[in-house]
Amino acid sequence: MYTRLLTTVLLSVACLAPLPCLAVDPMTLPKIKISKLGLYLEAREVPEFIRKHTPKVLFVDVRTPEEQLFVGVPAGIDGTTPFGIMNYGKWDVEKKTYLRYPNPDFLGQFEMWVMDKGIEKTDPIVLICRSGDRSALSADLLARHGYTNVWSVVDGFEGDIAKAGPKQGQRAVNGWKNEGLPWSYNLDRAKVFMKD
Repeated sequence: MYTRLLTTVLLSVACLAPLPCLAVDPMTLPKIKISKLGLYLEAREVPEFIRKHTPKVLFVDVRTPEEQLFVGVPAGIDGTTPFGIMNYGKWDVEKKTYLRYPNPDFLGQFEMWVMDKGIEKTDPIVLICRSGDRSALSADLLARHGYTNVWSVVDGFEGDIAKAGPKQGQRAVNGWKNEGLPWSYNLDRAKVFMKD
């Protein structure tokens, strides 16, 4: 109780400072969405955040190529680097889907976009995944490699699953698509990481 009160007071004081006051209260996030850097955006905040930091900001989609191809991609991304890769030879009985393994080439692929855009390790980097889990994990990995300004989009591209109502069980609560932000099914070859 005391920790939650202290966090609320500190967030309130922070909102009086000249830095932008963002809507995400880390105390409300599930553990899987919490990153070590503690930098969070909601999808609806991303376009303005990017506008304010352009050109020294990098926006990367860390979902699988399959998700990007069949679910769509947010407008304005600088590149894609999957944090996980699908293994179509293994089945996850509990999740009722194929197993996804960490992408062993994630850091190298990610740094291609960093070099391409001329980003420094202190420049803002925004990561988006389906619902905020992989973006937080990706932010932690980048933090371990010296990146200090990595923001995780906590509601991701598809948003969280509705727990009740007519859309119960669907990703319909929040997220890029549910906020009505611009997106497309058309992949830009220049922004999709491809192995030669």
